[in-house]
Amino acid sequence: MAGTGKSTISRTVAGNLTAKGVPVASFLFKKGDGDRGKAAMFFTTIVSQLVHQLPFLAPHVRGAIENDPAIADKTKGEQFQKLILEPLNKCKDNPHMPALVSVVIDALDECDQEKDAVAIIRILSKAKEVTSVSLRFFVTSRPELPIRNGFGDIQGDYQDVALHRIHESIVEHDISAFLRHELARIRNTYNRHAVEGLGLPPDWPSEVVIQILARMAIPLFIFAATVCRFVEDKGRSNPTKRLKKVLQYRTETHNSGLDKLNASYLPVLNQITSGRTEQDTTDLLAVFRDIVGPIVLLAQPLSVRSLARLLNVEATDVHDLLNSLHSVLDVPSQIDDPVRLFHLSFRDFLVDSTKRAEEFWIDQTQYHKTIADRCIQLLNQHLRRDICGLQVPGKVRSEVYQRTIDTALPPEVQYACQYWVHHWKESKHSVRDGGPVHSFLTKHLLHWLEALSLLGRVSECVGMVDDLLALSVCFAVAHYSRNILTSPFSLQMPLSCPDFSAI
Repeated sequence: MAGTGKSTISRTVAGNLTAKGVPVASFLFKKGDGDRGKAAMFFTTIVSQLVHQLPFLAPHVRGAIENDPAIADKTKGEQFQKLILEPLNKCKDNPHMPALVSVVIDALDECDQEKDAVAIIRILSKAKEVTSVSLRFFVTSRPELPIRNGFGDIQGDYQDVALHRIHESIVEHDISAFLRHELARIRNTYNRHAVEGLGLPPDWPSEVVIQILARMAIPLFIFAATVCRFVEDKGRSNPTKRLKKVLQYRTETHNSGLDKLNASYLPVLNQITSGRTEQDTTDLLAVFRDIVGPIVLLAQPLSVRSLARLLNVEATDVHDLLNSLHSVLDVPSQIDDPVRLFHLSFRDFLVDSTKRAEEFWIDQTQYHKTIADRCIQLLNQHLRRDICGLQVPGKVRSEVYQRTIDTALPPEVQYACQYWVHHWKESKHSVRDGGPVHSFLTKHLLHWLEALSLLGRVSECVGMVDDLLALSVCFAVAHYSRNILTSPFSLQMPLSCPDFSAI
């Protein structure tokens, strides 16, 4: 289940193995976090980590790449075979080969493509073909049907445990231990800065309160983590007052896991509007939806500055709102660092269709459309021929300084280039003649391809155009776009793309 502590467990396992000297590679999938939500770089990431820890693998991995320079674009099965399985087996007699090599994979269900997640499961079952070392994978995932079916197809090759089947007394013990430790730390930190005589008592909070919170949380570890962040929220009221606000929701936690998410997140959200007039509340909720809606739906986290530019709002407005949401969002102190969700369950809570009547509900289709429109507007403003001013159409991408690219294509424009199609697709809107997509492709198709090439993402545009084709009411522009991408004639066109002649 969401929020039961899978990621905490995977990090603990990885940390314990590392402490014991076992080589550990890891990949932590995270939906809506760019390449971490995709499987494209899964095996290349794993092998790069293994080579770093086992340097004697390097010559064999290098040989595989030299024999097949396009291996990074091959199937995942080929990547596993040539980059991991064969190099490990070639080191069978190496005296430095450890007895165990481990790979930790967290949140496999957050892989964007279900078919990729299932393919990974099938490929991992081939670990027994490695004869030089004991190769073991530790995987966490929500119990989604494709994941369960994938493991069902490799019966006998794995062991599993369902967190929701662990005895409740064990779960309560673990959550209580966490709460006791974190709340004691919060008490000690608060008392160091409190006026003498106004600090928290040494037995705060009582054992009774800890047990109440633990019972409220079961089986959601994320509830306990969110409560602690909320109680600690720096610069706000006394922790005792904030803890009382959490305890007000105790009656809602006796039913479903969804009710527990209410009790996790509503104390955080309700304090945004607490004590305001009806009109102020209405205005603030609109701002909340217009800023937090895009944040939870972004395919890749953006900074406060880039988010403000993407949404065409003031950065101070974004910052002021996020300042009240440190319990649920990882809000950095630097304006150019990305804002991230602490946990995907916060997104699930906000976009849950059963909450349509509630004030914090986010309409996914509406805000995907908002983001898509703003992406297209940004691209219309920024894209042009030879955007980096290279004046050399045949210049290879690797010869272009990254600083030059980042200056011409700021982070929000890079985001728009890569994900406007994703947001348009998720908005459920069609592509029509005379519409914003039609107008954009008619004017900026080649400029868009140039930008994708500079970003090293041009290989993804065929899939994006295929998505547009599926949404098209009139296919003329989309078919024209795909023909540009797949026809040999396209290489002879007067493109400004500095890398296009090499594609």
